[in-house]
Amino acid sequence: MIHEIITIRTENSEAKLYTYILNNSPDIDSDRKRPTIVICPGGGYEFTSDREAEPVAIRLNAMGFNACVLRYSVRPAVYPTALLELSKAVSLIRKNADQWHVDINKIIVAGFSAGGHLAASLGVHWNKSFLVERLGIASEEIKPNGLLLSYPVITSGTHAHKGSFEALLDGKEEALFEEVSLEKQVSEDTPSTFLWHTTTDFSVPVQNSLMFAEALVKNKISLEMHIYPKGVHGLSLGTEETKGKDNESTLQPEVANWIDLAGVWIKNL
Repeated sequence: MIHEIITIRTENSEAKLYTYILNNSPDIDSDRKRPTIVICPGGGYEFTSDREAEPVAIRLNAMGFNACVLRYSVRPAVYPTALLELSKAVSLIRKNADQWHVDINKIIVAGFSAGGHLAASLGVHWNKSFLVERLGIASEEIKPNGLLLSYPVITSGTHAHKGSFEALLDGKEEALFEEVSLEKQVSEDTPSTFLWHTTTDFSVPVQNSLMFAEALVKNKISLEMHIYPKGVHGLSLGTEETKGKDNESTLQPEVANWIDLAGVWIKNL
């Protein structure tokens, strides 16, 4: 395994990219190219959750995929700092595709909660001039081939997780609310998307995923979505491995198959 910690630098920030890149074996397939998933943990743009980081990467490795975890900048960093960092991380993976055995047609950004907002932000903004100009990177280099969104923060409107947007915008940039309300930014250039949520998520209401899904369908974007009948916010894998400390409610076996379903979706992407 190629396990490195790489510093991702932008204009005024530094993020850390943790790589979990599988080595190829001459006994199996020395020329294998693997889907590579960039994981953006949640945390309301206040922190990045350990529960949605390495355990998810290891699970994806077990499925035959490369994975990376992006520890992006959070408060007091404001939009679009984390988005610039994620863009550079995707570009870096493309540049290292040969060394890291990456299938360049299957670079997927995955996100949980606020990390889902970050991942989806790249999905809707990858070809916008403000990213290209600030990064000096061609838009095709930062384009994700798919979005894997777990109980994502999407809308800044009625069903918003207000804390995420307060941290993301520092409570001052109301003019940007439309730009960061991602159901309004979906276009025909948005990548294919896998979504899952629970109907009893009262922190980030399920309407966030439903609104994004509706926008995807309107723009004829390929979509797979799973809505589970129960489960709190922040379930991660829903297993003992990712159970929150002193929080039995984050152990939810009924949702644990989401990552297997996502694995099939990735392979068919």
